[in-house]
Amino acid sequence: MSKEQRAQVDAMLRQPRPDGPRSVEEIRVGFEALMARMIVPDGLRTTRTTLGDRPALYVEPGDELGEGTRTGTILYFHGGGWVFGSPETAMSLTGNLVARTGFRAYSLDYRLAPEHPFPAAIEDALGAYRALLDSGEDPASIAFAGDSAGGGLSVTTCLAARDAGLPLPAAIVAFSPGLDATRAGESMDTKAGIDPIFTRENLEHTGAMYLAGADPHQPLLSPAVLADLTGFPPMLLQAGTNELLLDDSTRMAARARAAGVDVVLDITADVPHVFQSFAGVLDEADRALDRAALFLKQHVQNPGTAAGSAQ
Repeated sequence: MSKEQRAQVDAMLRQPRPDGPRSVEEIRVGFEALMARMIVPDGLRTTRTTLGDRPALYVEPGDELGEGTRTGTILYFHGGGWVFGSPETAMSLTGNLVARTGFRAYSLDYRLAPEHPFPAAIEDALGAYRALLDSGEDPASIAFAGDSAGGGLSVTTCLAARDAGLPLPAAIVAFSPGLDATRAGESMDTKAGIDPIFTRENLEHTGAMYLAGADPHQPLLSPAVLADLTGFPPMLLQAGTNELLLDDSTRMAARARAAGVDVVLDITADVPHVFQSFAGVLDEADRALDRAALFLKQHVQNPGTAAGSAQ
């Protein structure tokens, strides 16, 4: 069934769209409609809250999931090119990570461009992480995770935390992360037409809103080519071969290895950008989320046992 499933997903993503650049509102409404079709696991509890200075969606496993204790916290950053998306549009991903790990998650509603361009999203993400630490959370029990632009935020927030002298989280999981605002990866050209979602033009359209004139040649915008990753926690980078941003992950993995970082580069054949959203529809999505959950459980410590395990 997998080949047939991949073809169905590809066809759905290639449905005709209006010609020319779309307005911010059109982009946001279209993305919300697409992501509303994704399957969210049953048995989760969600609560609207705040984290730092921003709204967030708190997601925890319900009793029916059989998880009696919380063994960690995921700080999740949704995708959407830093321009669109919300904690609600990412619920198929956040919810699946919570259901498969038993961890709780905070999905952050960070500020979006063009109203709030770079570095607003990073400032909000760093503020949320500070709030978790200030509340007494052990960094060894916290993981950063995100998809697309949010996958990029999982890396750049870690950079910002290190630069601010904060302890780093236990792990990073990034689904199809955007890690190069210079758009210099070879896959930007070699995957043109193969990617059912992106073109260089639409990536540059939303990218310009986030940059707002900032030079993309800086670590917080293009960490795959410019960041010093020394001291980073273990990272899992998942991407598909059918996406323009594939080389953002491959170059980040190479950069991490060169810096002595424990990194897993997990590439799935013939699937699109953030294919994990199609859990319950696409076998590859469910298997990738299983691998991501295993990675998190291997690296995130139980707050109740972290001190003992260090002895």
